Amino acid sequence: MSTPTVSLPVPRVPGRRGRLQDIPVDGRKRVLLASPRGYCAGVDRAVVAVEKALERFGAPVYVRKQIVHNIHVVTELEAKGAVFVDEVDEVPAGAHVVFSAHGVSPAVVSAAAERGLQAIDATCPLVTKVHREAVRFARDDFEILLIGHLGHEEVEGTAGEAPEHVTIVNSPEEADTVQVRDPEKVVWLSQTTLSVDETMETVRRLRLRFPHLQDPPSDDICYATQNRQVAIKKVATDAELVIVVGSANSSNSVRLVEVALEYGAKAAYRVDYASEVRQEWLDGVASVGVTSGASVPEVLVQEVLDDLAGAGYRDVEEIRTAEEDLMFSLPKELRQDASGRRDERALGGRDRT
Repeated sequence: MSTPTVSLPVPRVPGRRGRLQDIPVDGRKRVLLASPRGYCAGVDRAVVAVEKALERFGAPVYVRKQIVHNIHVVTELEAKGAVFVDEVDEVPAGAHVVFSAHGVSPAVVSAAAERGLQAIDATCPLVTKVHREAVRFARDDFEILLIGHLGHEEVEGTAGEAPEHVTIVNSPEEADTVQVRDPEKVVWLSQTTLSVDETMETVRRLRLRFPHLQDPPSDDICYATQNRQVAIKKVATDAELVIVVGSANSSNSVRLVEVALEYGAKAAYRVDYASEVRQEWLDGVASVGVTSGASVPEVLVQEVLDDLAGAGYRDVEEIRTAEEDLMFSLPKELRQDASGRRDERALGGRDRT
């Protein structure tokens, strides 16, 4: 049987360091480093889950889709023996498979069970919360307006919990045209990684059309997404350029670029690696803001800071807007080592910034 693979972008290999030149600008060169940034508790838990599965069961361990949306993380896990697949029907019968942090629909869970797969669910607990809300409101015969990006894995998983009750609202503009069966029984839920501002604008437009629209029991947009957006808003007011470290398929990373531009940055760019930072971005720029998406390891941010230091941006000021110490337990299958003793890493997911 040929080795199944998921369709992944080709990772950009970090290029030659020291490419950036120290060209004088008006004013003092400085970096405004956003905090919180980088790994959130759910991402850390998911990555550790794959690492622990490899330690416990040996390679290969299969992972449906990217465990988190970061090509560097995925490439490192592949090197350790993880095999990423598009769907569970590509996994050999009886093998171990990890469901990604973005969650899966009940149909995927059933398909894995039918193949006798040993499934390990690394879904972020905050995504699981939204799944449970969808099930609850569907049971009460509400129509669910799910605010999120069509085709995103998280949206597919949540919608799959109650497909006959869910309508996806992809943008504020779609809120002006979406139709519902009963305006008296409608509720909104959302993808956890959206722009807070854009989501609230979508909700505002929906409520104009459906005054009885109900809110979710608690905020669906995750704490980490909100915290990183708040931090970059503060940075953007004083930064001429903002660099966001994160992959193109990372919704929360892409949102950080948009938020930075909206809140005053003259320019903002997303990069996977420091080698992608261009000299022309720095022309005439004294203040550079730096942050990273919630699935980005801190080492990639440090490489950007190192390259910027080589270009004269050695004065780094951390702009901290929140403290994060949330931890999530690992999936139950991984809380004990091979001898049955509680593993020291059973409580994983501490934010590392």
